[in-house]
Amino acid sequence: MSILDTIKWDAQGLVPAIAQEQGSGDVLMMAWMNREALQKTAELGRAVYFSRSRNKLWFKGEESGHVQTVHEIRVDCDADVILLKVTQLGHTPGLACHTGRHSCFFRVYDNGDWKTVDPVLKDPQTIYKS
Repeated sequence: MSILDTIKWDAQGLVPAIAQEQGSGDVLMMAWMNREALQKTAELGRAVYFSRSRNKLWFKGEESGHVQTVHEIRVDCDADVILLKVTQLGHTPGLACHTGRHSCFFRVYDNGDWKTVDPVLKDPQTIYKS
């Protein structure tokens, strides 16, 4: 049996995937994977996701250069969430978020509102190819 057959895919054939920075333990982002994305990630040792908005495979860093090298692939106890232990490449410190921040989790709930607590490290307008 393939590792792909052990995953509990949702009705759209997807599973959530969390990217966690290997060195710091920071949770960088959450994205979706389909069977092909997980297989390519395992084969290539770099993060490949499935873009729901573009309906295609998304090789992390294909436009931004912010590639994620995958060191370990884990699955949770229910086999319905993937955890990737990664090194975020392309900028120091590594940028995982399209907003130019280290992590997509840059807002904290505080007293009834969301507060931005992490700075923009690189102008998003300069990250992506037009």
